[in-house]
Amino acid sequence: MTSLSPADAERLRLAFQRCRDMEGTLSEQLRAYADASREVFPAYGDAVDRLVVRLNGNGGGESAPRPGDAMPPFMLPDESGRLVTLPALLVSGPVAVMFFRGHWCPFCRLNVGAVTQAQDRIKALGAQTIAIMPETQEFTGKFKAESGAPFPVLTDLDNGYALSLNLAIWLGAEIQELLSYQDMAKFHGNDGWMLPIPAVFVVGRDGIVRARFVDPDFRKRMEIDDLLKALEGASREH
Repeated sequence: MTSLSPADAERLRLAFQRCRDMEGTLSEQLRAYADASREVFPAYGDAVDRLVVRLNGNGGGESAPRPGDAMPPFMLPDESGRLVTLPALLVSGPVAVMFFRGHWCPFCRLNVGAVTQAQDRIKALGAQTIAIMPETQEFTGKFKAESGAPFPVLTDLDNGYALSLNLAIWLGAEIQELLSYQDMAKFHGNDGWMLPIPAVFVVGRDGIVRARFVDPDFRKRMEIDDLLKALEGASREH
């Protein structure tokens, strides 16, 4: 099976809606969708398992910035074309720098939905969130609009910033074939099939990483309570 039938695509859409609306933690929503999607599209679930084994074997994401390291600065355009820099964001308080695969990724949509729901608590800590994706502004804007995210979604074209953090990965031929129904070349402005490992870096006002979550398995994300705890700790330090 190399692609989704319209009927299976509809089954996945309905499964996503169920998982998005279910009570429970982000991790529980992600697991529920992973199980549902494997039932509908088992070839993709198996291929992702093999990809994760390969990435873990290569130390995928291991050399990304760790707590105590300086977070490399960035200057990237948001969904409206305005340039955003990390130093300017840190003037106001700690920042959660979050990498997402794309607007098409259901796991990313569940993730950003949970982070959006937590924004009042994040702001109460004097902190803020920034999302980074390898998609052009047309699709970062779509991601922001559909999620209702009140924070900027930045374009990391050609994964330049992700590459500098050792987060960018090549998906491989098997995943490319299974995802051929997604127009990645249009989303990214290139046909490189490179994506960032979804990751979170909580950065203090001094530019030092306080906490991170990096997992080559994109079906796993930083739990919201862990994110809030890390931001609270970073806020207390200044």
